Amino acid sequence: MGSAGNEVAELKELVESLRKEVTRLSDEGEIKKLHFKYGYYLDKCLYQEVVDLYADDPGTFVEFIGGRYRKKAGVARLYLERFAPRFVNGRNGPVHGFLLDHAQMQDIIDIRPDGKTACGRFRTLMSAGTHKSVQETHPRGFVQWWEGGVYENEYIKENGIWKIWKLKYFPFWHASFEKGWSNKEIGEFVPFETKTYPENETGPDEVVEQLMLWPDTRVVPFHYTHPVTGEQVKDDDLRAPEWGQDVKDSLPPLTLAETKRP
Repeated sequence: MGSAGNEVAELKELVESLRKEVTRLSDEGEIKKLHFKYGYYLDKCLYQEVVDLYADDPGTFVEFIGGRYRKKAGVARLYLERFAPRFVNGRNGPVHGFLLDHAQMQDIIDIRPDGKTACGRFRTLMSAGTHKSVQETHPRGFVQWWEGGVYENEYIKENGIWKIWKLKYFPFWHASFEKGWSNKEIGEFVPFETKTYPENETGPDEVVEQLMLWPDTRVVPFHYTHPVTGEQVKDDDLRAPEWGQDVKDSLPPLTLAETKRP
């Protein structure tokens, strides 16, 4: 009986271990699908569908070009009140002749030990612009551009459903199709936010400290440790000094922590 009892206990332990592993893999798959669906909705300016992917949790926010949009209300302000009027004349959905494709790739997802929150890193490569046939009717005229960036996001499970909790988007670079990325002038970039809501009706709730755009090549910190050494990348190795210059004289490392501009 003792031997049989031990076998039963071992089997129960194995089943529990397998249950946890299956749950983890299922959660990772759901988060991957969630973020890929975010990209597909964003491609076609389905901004209401994008907003509905976000958690109702009061800690929810989006970080975008120097601003943090807090809670579901801030998220809606960014997508429905800023993006929709600028890109698609306020409608929910695409307009003829306007391209805004966000390919989501290189996904790395890690479920936290609590099983209710997770981190995800994704790369995006965007191709965007207007067709020449609409240059007289679309307010952006005739334009075509590229954009590359990295997401370091957090996700939360609400009522059994994974949702976007904290989306942090770092746009690395923008480039016109004609000139490419190496000829991009600093002044041509989308300006960073300096005024908050409600002074800025479609602005963020907070202006954040860390700002970067090409030719700045600092590393967006990794939410995960090295898979072999178990170590985090050193802060100084996340910085990007001028060629031949001391790293201590370069811009400080970026952080995934919540910051505010001084």
